[in-house]
Amino acid sequence: MERIALFIDGANVYAAAKRLGWNFDHRKILEHFAGYGVLYNAFYYTAVPLPMDDKQKRFIDALTYMGYTVRTRPLRENTDEHGDTHRRASLDIEIVTDLLTTSERFDTAVLLTGDGDFERPVEVLRARGKRVVVASIPEMTSYELRNAADGYVDFKDIREQVERPGYRLPSEGGRGTETRGTEARPFYTSAALTDADDR
Repeated sequence: MERIALFIDGANVYAAAKRLGWNFDHRKILEHFAGYGVLYNAFYYTAVPLPMDDKQKRFIDALTYMGYTVRTRPLRENTDEHGDTHRRASLDIEIVTDLLTTSERFDTAVLLTGDGDFERPVEVLRARGKRVVVASIPEMTSYELRNAADGYVDFKDIREQVERPGYRLPSEGGRGTETRGTEARPFYTSAALTDADDR
């Protein structure tokens, strides 16, 4: 059977979930893509605030217990020319490093991101005889990345298999229903946050 490796760009997946208005169950994501063959490894990449808050720590611990290898980088604050403060962190180098250094251990890489910066690493993997599947939503997937990959999975097509039921995120398009009150709030961290962001 094919050996599968999963690479999840946490910030990109969170942004997709927010746009869709529904959230992902990361255990179900593991199970769904493991169905492609035998799961070799699953990597999850996320930026974290320093000091790390309890919700973020619990989220990372939960991912680790599910079987993910979690890579983190601290968020760093920058002020732009308008005086607005943004917290940013890029894990592109970590993702590319893991994609290329572990390539002998998998046959298919499943990359959950739509970031066009991964076009070239995907081409390198394919040149090495690896199959690459990209998963995201079309409106957040660069043409170059989709063109470079062997296959494409639209999150909307696998919603029933990977959704976390009853756990909604506010949709950027206004279609989703925001869940507030006594229910838990999401504790993903995006690569770019403003103080108004509520995660």
